[in-house]
Amino acid sequence: MKTGGARQTPGFRSEVAQVNGINIHYVATGAGPLIIFLHGFPEFWFQWKRQLTDFGRDYLAVAPDMRGYNLSDKPEGVGQYELSHLMEDVGGLARHLGHEKFCLVGHDWGGVVAWSFAIACPERVEKLVVINAPHPGLFAMLLREDPAQQRASQYMMMLESEKAEDVLSASNFAVLDRLLLSRGLKNCIFTEQDRESYLDAWRQPGALTGALNYYRAARLSPFESGGTEEPFGFFASPLSELTVKVPVLVIWGEQDLALVPRNLEGLPELVPDLTIKCFPDATHWVTHEKPDAVNACIREFLSR
Repeated sequence: MKTGGARQTPGFRSEVAQVNGINIHYVATGAGPLIIFLHGFPEFWFQWKRQLTDFGRDYLAVAPDMRGYNLSDKPEGVGQYELSHLMEDVGGLARHLGHEKFCLVGHDWGGVVAWSFAIACPERVEKLVVINAPHPGLFAMLLREDPAQQRASQYMMMLESEKAEDVLSASNFAVLDRLLLSRGLKNCIFTEQDRESYLDAWRQPGALTGALNYYRAARLSPFESGGTEEPFGFFASPLSELTVKVPVLVIWGEQDLALVPRNLEGLPELVPDLTIKCFPDATHWVTHEKPDAVNACIREFLSR
């Protein structure tokens, strides 16, 4: 079984858990209090390899392939990717690992799931770290009301379309390569071996559809296209019901082209215990661009 480099990294364990009716592949290292890292689109557990190495020194550090990705199961049907299922995967994985309460870190879609889990199950989250991921209720409001966020989110219409798999897989995944890897390869953030690990993950049967079903299940693009269909899950909930009752650290690369600054401006009213750390020269991919600084921020926050 390919593990995207897990077995080549000393101390990394590649495992599979039966959770919420499916098999979730995860990589783990270390022992102690549990910290779970949730990746975003179009990544897989490998996004967190530097965090696993760092936090595995004093935590049980775990990074799953979220459902639909890489070596985890890819259940058929868009409904299998609603937020309720994604949150149940997280809670079930923690219980499989023997922990009721844990620290949770998420980026991009993993961050949306992390926000949602903390809102729904605050008693299970010790602390929450979100990296360039919008609060789901606030994001839905901005999609309805903010022209800048509407423009920045136009790409979601293509990702929800029937042609998305063909567009993303064309020419050996050229679109995804350009989105995530090309700049990092030029700047020595990624290696060619890293690139091959991502290509292996994207080539897994059903992986592209699984990843795209996150967007399709959330049903967000009708806001941009003038439709009336309501979104699923926490995206459709009133903001008054979406207060986050756990300590939260938000790490933000300010050069993110997909998320406007108003995603941060609305947070203090929804998160009473909030810390924000911005990186003016980082993009959406701040975990790759500034891994040591990101790790230091997380470690300082968790030590409070």
